[in-house]
Amino acid sequence: MRRMEALPPWPYPLWIAHRGAGKLAPENTLAAFRVGLALGYQMAECDVTLSGDGVPFLLHDARLERTTNGFGLARLQPWSAMAQLNAGRWHGTEFATEPLPTLAALAGLARETGLMLNLELKPGPEDDARCGRIAATEAQRLWASIETPPPLLSSFSIEALAAARDHAPALPRALLLERVSDGWRDAARELGAVAVVIEHRAVDAEVVLQALESGLRVLCYTVNGEAEARRLEDAGVDGLITDAIDRLGPQALP
Repeated sequence: MRRMEALPPWPYPLWIAHRGAGKLAPENTLAAFRVGLALGYQMAECDVTLSGDGVPFLLHDARLERTTNGFGLARLQPWSAMAQLNAGRWHGTEFATEPLPTLAALAGLARETGLMLNLELKPGPEDDARCGRIAATEAQRLWASIETPPPLLSSFSIEALAAARDHAPALPRALLLERVSDGWRDAARELGAVAVVIEHRAVDAEVVLQALESGLRVLCYTVNGEAEARRLEDAGVDGLITDAIDRLGPQALP
């Protein structure tokens, strides 16, 4: 019989709004987090990267063009320039004045609303260790005075998570995976991770059991269908990251 030690209580909710509000508002903006909160979401996932001068802010892509009116690699530009960019007009006129938010601005919203966060460390090219070190250190400082569970730091980058472990050890970490392959549990344990965040189609009850045997929780991305959400809940996952925040989640599914 397979035996497992009891894991400590998991402080985060099952449902997590992807990039703040799925696709209902411009991703990774404060407006997006407010939309998710209005729909009953207590937790959101977002992407944290660095400006050229080391300011942690929210952006998914390495480049600015897709979601702002800026151009080029974010990691090569000073925050003073990027603070002037618009990050919402592409999504609709109602978001025409939405800026790129700093991690500090997001912490302010968390303090005000109680929103919990999964912060994905998203290094620019060849910037993994710097991103992990600075973003994690700043997150640890900002959330020290916030009365919610600390942000869960996740990344596909082993180097970024290792830097986060070394410089902000108090913050929980999760290894992001596209698939389950040899050595995934060893990699997560080496990072001192408390969880893995896996592409939903790669997860079943056996994967969840293997994770639990290694002291790891399982979260899944990006879960946008009701049948798939129920399958994963039945398999025992602890977190479902979704774009479909108006169709799934805490107010839509029992």
